[in-house]
Amino acid sequence: MKWLAILFGIFVILIIILADAGTLPRYLGSLSDFPNGDKAGHFILYGILTFLIDLTLFRSLPNQSRKLLAVKCGVILALLVGLEEFSQQYFADRTFDLVDLTFSYLGVIFFSWLALKIKS
Repeated sequence: MKWLAILFGIFVILIIILADAGTLPRYLGSLSDFPNGDKAGHFILYGILTFLIDLTLFRSLPNQSRKLLAVKCGVILALLVGLEEFSQQYFADRTFDLVDLTFSYLGVIFFSWLALKIKS
């Protein structure tokens, strides 16, 4: 699970770098062709990342409170996601969008809840 979380984290970082550089492949950028597709992308990408990190932490630290681990992970990811969204105003091909940020946060919250519901 740890390697899956690491690889998916690298995938998300790569998407961010390519989007910041304005070189995001068309098939990845085509999410915005659908109504609210970019919002769904934020929700799903950051949600899956949260889910994988949560499950990794639950397995790596079995003696710690799952809820506390999920909250700590969620807060750290929320800060990083917020910084990333805020930084978009400094790139020509990107725009800060509070609705995107909201969907990113909703993904973190929902998938944290989902990870807590899974008995592993």
